[in-house]
Amino acid sequence: MITMPAGVTPADAGFGDIVWNILGQTYTLKQESEDSMAWHAVFPDGTFVPPHIHPTQDEFIYVLSGRYDLWLDGRNFVANTGDLVRMPKGLAHGIFNKSGATATSLFWVAPTRSLKGLFERIHNVPDPAEVVRIAAEHDVNFLPPPA
Repeated sequence: MITMPAGVTPADAGFGDIVWNILGQTYTLKQESEDSMAWHAVFPDGTFVPPHIHPTQDEFIYVLSGRYDLWLDGRNFVANTGDLVRMPKGLAHGIFNKSGATATSLFWVAPTRSLKGLFERIHNVPDPAEVVRIAAEHDVNFLPPPA
C-alpha cells in the first residue's frame, strides 16, 4: 500500500522529481497514493489523448490555462480555464488541444490502480500503436479509430 505523505509539491517540481513525456505532452507527477494520483499536464497545440476508457478509475481535469476539446461518451464538450472536467469510470473520453496555444491542467484519477506504472512504461515511447498496446496491460482501453 502506498501511503501519501503530508507536504507540498512545489510548482516547479514533480513529486519524487518524476516527469514523463508521453506523445508530446509533459506530465509532472504531483501526488501519488493508493487512493489517487495527480499530475500537472502540458498539452502543446495539436496534441491529444485518443478516446479511451478507464474501467476502474474516475478521472478529472482542472483546466489551468487554455482550452481542451473533449469527446465524452459520444458527445463533444469544450473546457476552458477554470473548468473542471469529470470523467466517471467506464465512460469513453478523448482529450484534444485544438486551440492554437498550449493548454495546462491538473489531472487526477481515483483510485490510482496501475496508472503510474503505465506512465513509466510509455514515457518517451514514440509509437502510438505501442502506447495503445501497453495501455491495455494497465486497464486503460483505447477505442478503435472511427470508420
